[in-house]
Amino acid sequence: MLKNRAIFLLIGWIIAALGPALNAFAGEEYLLGGGDTVTVTVYDQPDLSTQARISNKGTITFPLLGEVPIAGLSAEQAGRKLARLLEQGGYLKHPQVSVAVKEFQSQKIPVMGEVNTPGEYSLSGESRVVDLISQAGGLKPDAADVIVVVKKEGDKSVRHEIDMLRFYAGDMSQNIHVSKGDFILVPKMDTFYIHGEVKRPGMYRLERGMTVMQALSVGGGISDRGSLSGMKVTRTKKDGSTEKVGVELTDKLKPNDVLYVKERLF
Repeated sequence: MLKNRAIFLLIGWIIAALGPALNAFAGEEYLLGGGDTVTVTVYDQPDLSTQARISNKGTITFPLLGEVPIAGLSAEQAGRKLARLLEQGGYLKHPQVSVAVKEFQSQKIPVMGEVNTPGEYSLSGESRVVDLISQAGGLKPDAADVIVVVKKEGDKSVRHEIDMLRFYAGDMSQNIHVSKGDFILVPKMDTFYIHGEVKRPGMYRLERGMTVMQALSVGGGISDRGSLSGMKVTRTKKDGSTEKVGVELTDKLKPNDVLYVKERLF
């Protein structure tokens, strides 16, 4: 379990360092908006090539054309629009225009919870969950391995659970696309408690599928006076009340379980 956790943290650090490179799996186009800075290139016409910031009205000022609205368009659509206006105005024949986003500022989404720098972060053209976590400084050591993304889908808010362990294993379907109006929440890890006759009592991370035997190992094993018989777990029920449950070594623990190891009689 500790080995798995070390791998989890190592890959989390790699995501923070290399996350932007992982967005190659995306496919949706970014729509331009106020605050974005774009670079416009007109091939064979260097005097017309320019860099411009999209105003709050959604326009850029372009040579020969003046103010041109491009907010709400993709970069490719904006390039085609500028080329069409240059040709219709009689300035160029068959112009080729490309638009690239230099700074993404118009679309941001919040990344909250167990990340190193919570806040709002800018979307790029192909932003995915891992990209935004990278911008937020990566995961904290006590982050859960299931991340929540609330997406706006029509008039509804739909909750998606992103299994980071499956992503680390190569399942890129977990690295879903995020867009304006979405929200990313990284919950705190699930924990369990172990008390009584163990060598290292305390609170520990609850790994997925962890058994009582594995929990005892994390706690350093039972003490010289401990007994493996009669172990009990204090478990919180859905209504908030608690119950005591007898457990065996192969039983699985649940979040917030309190495992108690009794002292042996002889």
